[in-house]
Amino acid sequence: MSVNKNSKLVLERFLPYRLSYLTNIISRKLARLYSDQFDITTHEWKILATLNRHPNISAANAGEKTAMDKVAVSRAIKGLCDKGLVHKIFSKEDRRRSVLNMTEEGEAIYSRIEPLVTEYENSLLAILNSQELSQLDHLLDKMTAHVTSD
Repeated sequence: MSVNKNSKLVLERFLPYRLSYLTNIISRKLARLYSDQFDITTHEWKILATLNRHPNISAANAGEKTAMDKVAVSRAIKGLCDKGLVHKIFSKEDRRRSVLNMTEEGEAIYSRIEPLVTEYENSLLAILNSQELSQLDHLLDKMTAHVTSD
């Protein structure tokens, strides 16, 4: 990675490209673990994982927590509701606001997927030593804080 202002952009060394490239590869490999067996898309998985950690949240909050756009969130929630994995309860005070939760079936599927993705994460991180893991964690936190501070 270079910060030379006089050189032309080399896409393969451009940080946003590199992060996106890595994320896309990891996401595809993760999706293979659950998509065929559980009929879950990557976006649906992100919503399930978010609801597992943050039950009773709105679609907008789920979108914020996953950094997914509104259309992707809406499609994922609709797919999960259609599959009976998530239920949406509309607020009595404001019919435009709804709260999302996993159904029992959603929780059961999540509990079967979670060990698969955790095992994949462990195998991915196993190539790093403890100092590198700590550095990676610190750098990701630092960069995330920088790009999310407005």
